[in-house]
Amino acid sequence: MAKAKTQFVCQSCGYQAPKWLGRCPGCQEWNTFVEERVIEERTPERDILGFESEAVPTPVTEIVAEEKGRFQIGISEFDRVLGGGIVFGSVILVGGDPGIGKSTLLLQVMNCLASKGKKVLYISGEESLQQSKMRADRLGVSSEHLFVVSETSLEKILQDIQSLRPSTVVVDSIQTIYSSELPSTPGSITQVREASSRLLYLAKHLSIPIFLIGHVTKEGFIAGPKVLEHMVDTVLYIEGEANHAFRILRAVKNRFGSTNEIGVFEMKGSGLVEVISPSEFFLSGRTQPASGSVVMPSIEGSRPILIELQALVVPTNFGVPRRTAQGVDANRVSLLVAVMEKRLGVHLNNQDIFLNIAGGMKVEEPGADLGVIAAISSSFQDKVIDPEMAVFGEVGLGGEVRGVSQPEVRVKEAARLGFKRILLPKPNQEKVKGVKGIELIGVRTVGEAVEKLF
Repeated sequence: MAKAKTQFVCQSCGYQAPKWLGRCPGCQEWNTFVEERVIEERTPERDILGFESEAVPTPVTEIVAEEKGRFQIGISEFDRVLGGGIVFGSVILVGGDPGIGKSTLLLQVMNCLASKGKKVLYISGEESLQQSKMRADRLGVSSEHLFVVSETSLEKILQDIQSLRPSTVVVDSIQTIYSSELPSTPGSITQVREASSRLLYLAKHLSIPIFLIGHVTKEGFIAGPKVLEHMVDTVLYIEGEANHAFRILRAVKNRFGSTNEIGVFEMKGSGLVEVISPSEFFLSGRTQPASGSVVMPSIEGSRPILIELQALVVPTNFGVPRRTAQGVDANRVSLLVAVMEKRLGVHLNNQDIFLNIAGGMKVEEPGADLGVIAAISSSFQDKVIDPEMAVFGEVGLGGEVRGVSQPEVRVKEAARLGFKRILLPKPNQEKVKGVKGIELIGVRTVGEAVEKLF
């Protein structure tokens, strides 16, 4: 009897080797190689679903565009992140920490579509039908157009989709799906790649949008091969802290929209509820003025969000001062502290600095620089910043305050929430016009900004 051909595959990146290796040459991870049987390639005459391929090269001028390329879910925060709705035939990968609300959110999405009369299919590979029913009852999901099946066989799933022909499909989760044609276990890199590729082809062939729920590793990345994120059209991450009620839906890849948009949800007993005004939500805990606190208008995609930056500066008890930051880049904070010491003459080499964004929000844009310096200066001098003032601007290494994008949108959002003064870069002040009821204070250097604040 002929011996089956095998190869060793890295379970982290998909690198293949003829023999076992301790360290993967592709991703540099240790002890990730698993022996798997070599699968014979399919004949090119037939596609991966068993149908004859009818694809032929067509001039772009002869292709008829669809009149309706998208359809909306009905959850405005979700539609915003997707770029205006779900694109027909798209494959969307949704990741997040365990218990963050992936299954809950997508079951609510399916319920919204089913309530419009659309036939939808929810495939659960981790829960039985009874467990899915318990979740549905808790969320108030009840529609005869929502079909649920507990299945992990890829061949059976493909058969169900082709026979039912739903408008949208959810696979929860892709790591539980396996193909009987492959000898490897469910969740292995070969199974995940095979299941994803066949579901991807089915979505394009039948123009059915498919949501794939993916587990994440301890580092926060979707488990399985990195090629999985390259195969799909959209990659969404649900972020949030266990001790905070809010959840942020963020797109890190989107072929049909912007990757800067976010959706804000609040976790309640009845499921995830969209937050229409995130600025009011994040500033709701701001009660009495305190030193080290400042409000900054941030931009996430096309939406302005007001967040509260908090800093605490205390004398260090060790030889090396600590620099701890939550929600902002710690390296950026260290750079701004160095700018303060050089350009403002502030001695912080014997001070511990703790920086936090209230509510667990994360900000990566450079417009938060001036807010960080303002919060640190306020805590170090123990002086309260005017609670009716907001601050934004980028800071360079020379201590200059540079302009940022969309200043008028930031100012209007601050004015809407009752702020009376805005400290902003001088170039932005000259461009912002037509905003009544708010005073604009333009600055060119960090020294001038600190003088205006205190």
